[in-house]
Amino acid sequence: MGKPVPQFHYTKNLNNSIFVTFKNLIMKKVLLFAAFLTSTILFAQEKESNWKTTGKISFLMNQSSFSNWQPGGDNAFSGNVSLNYDFNYSKNGWVFDNKLIANFGINAVEGEDIKKTDDRLELNSILGKQITEHWSVSFFGNFKTQFAPAYDDDDYTGPGSYRDFETSGFMKPGYLSFGPGFFWKKSDNLSVNLAPITSRFTFLTGEVFTLNDDKTLYESSNDIETFGVDPGESVRFEFGLNLRGYYRVDLMKNINMENILTVFSDYIDKPQNVDVDYTMNLVMKINDAFSTNLTVQAVYDDNAFSALQVRQTFGIGISYNF
Repeated sequence: MGKPVPQFHYTKNLNNSIFVTFKNLIMKKVLLFAAFLTSTILFAQEKESNWKTTGKISFLMNQSSFSNWQPGGDNAFSGNVSLNYDFNYSKNGWVFDNKLIANFGINAVEGEDIKKTDDRLELNSILGKQITEHWSVSFFGNFKTQFAPAYDDDDYTGPGSYRDFETSGFMKPGYLSFGPGFFWKKSDNLSVNLAPITSRFTFLTGEVFTLNDDKTLYESSNDIETFGVDPGESVRFEFGLNLRGYYRVDLMKNINMENILTVFSDYIDKPQNVDVDYTMNLVMKINDAFSTNLTVQAVYDDNAFSALQVRQTFGIGISYNF
C-alpha cells in the first residue's frame, strides 16, 4: 500500500514538554476512538449474545534526555500507538467478521524534524452464509489509507522546501476493494477468503508529488502516474482476484503471533504482477499491563513503488486488552 513509509515533519526545536504534549494527544485520540468502538459493541452485546469482540491498544515508547552530559547526546522521543480490534458475529449460519487496524508512530530528535515511522488505517469485513461446517459463500469489503500527510526529504536539492510538496496523506491514496467469493473459517484464529470477482478502487482526493530520480524536482500527480492513477485523474479501477488469509497461533505461554496476508492480481493490467501485503505481529506478554511487541510488514505493489517495501517496529510498552 503506497510508498515506503513516508515521513511527517515539523521544524521547531523539540523539548520534553513537546514530547509529552504530542504523546498525550495521540493517546487521547486513540483511547477516545477505542472507547467509542467498545461502548458500541458492548451495547449491542446487551441485546445480542452472538457478538464476539477482542481488542488491544498498545503504546510503545522510547525516550532519552541529556543535561550537561559531557559525552554528548540528543534529547529524543519515539512513540507508536496501535489499535487492533476484532468484532465478529455468528447466528443461524450467518457470519460477519470485522477487523480494524489503526497505527501511528513518530520519531523526534531535538533539533531535527519529527518523522513519521508508522501510519495505517484499515478496516476489513466479511459477510458469509454457511454452506458447510467451515465453508460460506461470502462478500468482503476492505478499506485502507493513512491518517496524516507525509513528505519526502530524501536529499532534495531543488528550489524551495520539501515541506511544500505533500507526497501522500489521508485518502491520498485510499484503497477500496469488495467482491463476492468463498470464505473458509476453521476458527477465529484461522480463516481464508477467496474473491475471484473483486473490484478495487484507488483514490487520490488531491494533488500529491513524487521526487524524481536526480532529487531536483517534485513531479505532480497532475503530470505523472501516481499510485497507479493516471495523470490528473482521481480514481483508478482494477478488476481481479483477491485472496486474504488470517492465522493466529500461541507459540508458547504468553507469546502469540498473528499473520495477515492479502494477495491481489488485476485481470485487466499485468496480472502477473501480483500485489502482496503481509503483516506479522508478535506479542510477548510480560504481565497484564506490559508487553514486548514486534511488527513486520512487507508490501509489493508495482503501481506504487517498483520494489519490495518493508517496515519493522519493535519495543516494550503498555498494552490494554478489552
